[in-house]
Amino acid sequence: MTTATGRGLAAARQVLPNGVVVISKEASTVAAVTLQISVRAGSIYESSDRVGLSHLVARTVDRGTSRLTSDEIAEVLDARGVSLSVNATRHVMTISCTCLSEDFEPLLELMGDIAMHPAFPADEVDKRKGEVLNAIRQDEDSPAMQAVQALFEMLYPDGHPYGRPAKGRLETVSKIDRAALQQFHALRFAPATTTVIVVGDVEHERASSVSRRVFGEWKAAAGPEAVLSHPPPAAQRRERIIPMMNKVQADIAYGFTTVVRSDPRYYAYTLMNNALGQYGIGGRLGDSIRERQGMAYYVFSSFDANVVEGPLFVRAGVNPSNVERAIASIDEEIRRLATDGLTPEELADCKQYLIGSIPRMLETNQAIATFLNTAEFFGLGLDHDLRLPSLLDSVTLEQANAAARHSLHPDRAAVVVAGPYQR
Repeated sequence: MTTATGRGLAAARQVLPNGVVVISKEASTVAAVTLQISVRAGSIYESSDRVGLSHLVARTVDRGTSRLTSDEIAEVLDARGVSLSVNATRHVMTISCTCLSEDFEPLLELMGDIAMHPAFPADEVDKRKGEVLNAIRQDEDSPAMQAVQALFEMLYPDGHPYGRPAKGRLETVSKIDRAALQQFHALRFAPATTTVIVVGDVEHERASSVSRRVFGEWKAAAGPEAVLSHPPPAAQRRERIIPMMNKVQADIAYGFTTVVRSDPRYYAYTLMNNALGQYGIGGRLGDSIRERQGMAYYVFSSFDANVVEGPLFVRAGVNPSNVERAIASIDEEIRRLATDGLTPEELADCKQYLIGSIPRMLETNQAIATFLNTAEFFGLGLDHDLRLPSLLDSVTLEQANAAARHSLHPDRAAVVVAGPYQR
């Protein structure tokens, strides 16, 4: 069955008989098309002794198939001036590229071959594993990366998948072999876990028929879905210092867990977070800590609701001599927002900014494909782009302030400082 929307992005959705979901959006302004194959094969499906497995699969899945070598894949891409990317998040792995519309069919065939029949050549696995291990060492030498990772471990303790490092750890990645990659692929890559997105100068009917030809005969059964526990509610403030005395800058990560993506309060949290650390030059945080006090090289907040309660966190880079003042200022802005709330003017400004940014957010085929992919994953509907402005505009001042009161408690915050700083 195919469904379509009549306005807005006017995307069409079809489920093939084997379970593959195909979503297409026609855009004929340029003769190009963005392709995404998204599979529910993110890091939440790793075992605790194979942390980093999904990331390593993403680094090796396109390095050869049962019919093409890595060099042959590169030749196909180079001949068409196309770059292929593979990225893994907590929940999904996405293979994507943008190509000329005349190359749509051969590129989707190639991407399908990569998704369904990867070879994981031993020499490529060894090479990519070495690169990942080097990247992990670089992260271990970065105050910003260390602060964020430690914060997530505090927010999601006891081995929770959200608290694990996406690239893995040296001791786990070093033990991952080709057989582990093959096993992960066999468990997670299947029609029922796969969504194909086609955005650009391709008609819905053609996108559907070519996707059916490429994926329609695929038969594979996915392993069981991961069951995620909810993070424990914070009862007290937690702090951690990571001394890195050979560095120049100290990085602060400060945060809370909030709500799931399906929570109706999501849009109130989005507006509240925009006021806190995004609007203009960084919201209240940027205005106070960076502009008026001149204490931070950067400061912002981020809100990432997910399948389980996602984080709202603040990041700041400061001179080591300003660490305690900066944290005190973050505490003050968090406390003031929770106690006094947003002003009507702030809420109106944030609504205008976020609603006004929607057209810019959907300017490119790549951006539209990612938007549709996210909408499909969270079950937001094909008309989410049409409903989004009203969902934001309908948030009341009390709802935005209730979100702040519910989650912003400095006495329950998790705080990490990494860099040339000690108490």
